[in-house]
Amino acid sequence: MDRARTDRFAERFGAPPTHLVRAPGRVNLIGEHTDYNGLPVFPMAIPRSVVLAVRPRPDPRIRLSNADARYAPREFEIGTEIAPFPAGDWGNYAKSAAQALARRVRLFRGFDALVEGDIPEAAGLSSSSALVVACSLALLAASGAELDPLELMALAASAERCVGTQSGGMDQAICLGGREGRAVLIEFEPLRLRPTRVPSDWRFVVANTFVEARKSGATQAAYNARVRECAEALRAIGFPARGYRDLAATHPLGELLEAAEKKLPDPLRRRFRHVVTEAARVEDARAAMLEGDLEAFGRLMNASHASLRDDYDVSCPELDALVELARGAGAAGARLTGAGFGGCIVALCRASRLEGLLAGLERAAPIAVRPSDGARVFEL
Repeated sequence: MDRARTDRFAERFGAPPTHLVRAPGRVNLIGEHTDYNGLPVFPMAIPRSVVLAVRPRPDPRIRLSNADARYAPREFEIGTEIAPFPAGDWGNYAKSAAQALARRVRLFRGFDALVEGDIPEAAGLSSSSALVVACSLALLAASGAELDPLELMALAASAERCVGTQSGGMDQAICLGGREGRAVLIEFEPLRLRPTRVPSDWRFVVANTFVEARKSGATQAAYNARVRECAEALRAIGFPARGYRDLAATHPLGELLEAAEKKLPDPLRRRFRHVVTEAARVEDARAAMLEGDLEAFGRLMNASHASLRDDYDVSCPELDALVELARGAGAAGARLTGAGFGGCIVALCRASRLEGLLAGLERAAPIAVRPSDGARVFEL
């Protein structure tokens, strides 16, 4: 760990840190709004991350200091029932992690932590989930406890739902299960990760609309409305199925789309159509990556964005404009990434076109991202 971080920690807490926790952000390549419906997603972890410098405490108290002065220090006791801070407070992500873990394992030591990070906030790159995962790992390290990685992924996902967004488990799974050089197909019910090598001449670029997509307020309400609409569409379609995963496994896509046209009113018809077609695109995209077919992967990204815009109503003019700009600058495909309502796009190009794409997106703070490893704890 760099000396400056050690000094900052010691200045705030009176002693040097003993551990460093790094939890990466993620970019979802394809498979949007499918995870909470039990259907696959295809993200990768990215080099941008939340970093906690940590020192365990002798008591069950957590003290957090954020390097960003906009976020005031937070302090609370670990417990199975922890009263939240006001809605939207950054400390609730740490509280949700502590509460969920305390219900599962014995946590007898809290920690002091200095929180830093370089994941753009409210940009659809999962900075909040990275904080939940980082706090979870810090808690386990402080008490010398362990959990199976798949169980921890599910626990972190349930913890973040306590903050108010009824999301699926993609963000926490890729944050913990990312692999360098690999995108990861994540399946649910049961949770399974299938790393997939990204071809060496493929480049992914993230660009920011700077329209904030925070997991609170109106954005949270719109997101949760989509969750309810999908559940309602599944009930109304009339097929005997335990969920979307069972439905997709037992009925051809054409049959599902035909039934939706006949049985579902708008907007349930369009929500259902996005979910089932997006699930099919995920499988096709993984096949294209395995075959090294960049053009096919790009077409699937373009189709995904159109579906998110027209059927799921989660795009915005700024996202649409940035997608078009990326395609015009040499991207084989581009789409919004994350929940939408603002935030970022992800674009795909060959290595030979990367500089041109970055130049074309210059005003959107483009970042060339590579698939990276998942969250880790380091002893200092």
